[in-house]
Amino acid sequence: QVQLVESGGGLVQAGGSLRLSCAASGGVFSSYNMAWFRQAPGKEREFVAYSGRNGITTLYADSVKGRFTISRDNAKNTVYLQVNSLKPEDTAVYYCAADRLISVVRIPAEYNYWGQGTQVTVSS
Repeated sequence: QVQLVESGGGLVQAGGSLRLSCAASGGVFSSYNMAWFRQAPGKEREFVAYSGRNGITTLYADSVKGRFTISRDNAKNTVYLQVNSLKPEDTAVYYCAADRLISVVRIPAEYNYWGQGTQVTVSS
């Protein structure tokens, strides 16, 4: 069973950048599909980005495509989310999620393992 810990969130001005990290432990990291989701106050958790086990297959929400990049380092048991050109509407708690078998990558219920989240706040 894998444990996930996110870091790297913070307060940034619009147009700025952050690099979020999610460190995994307790499992064979390379056997897990990884994803980032986010949840703003009063809203449902939404899909942001996905990485397959080898990091070659990636998917993005339309709202972040071209601005966010997901990557993973299987040797370091870590998945990253580089977030650029941030907008106030990107403000949310960002969560990483993992599971070995995923049918629909954009659905939160597909993932059994979650981190505690890291807050990203973008000021205008």
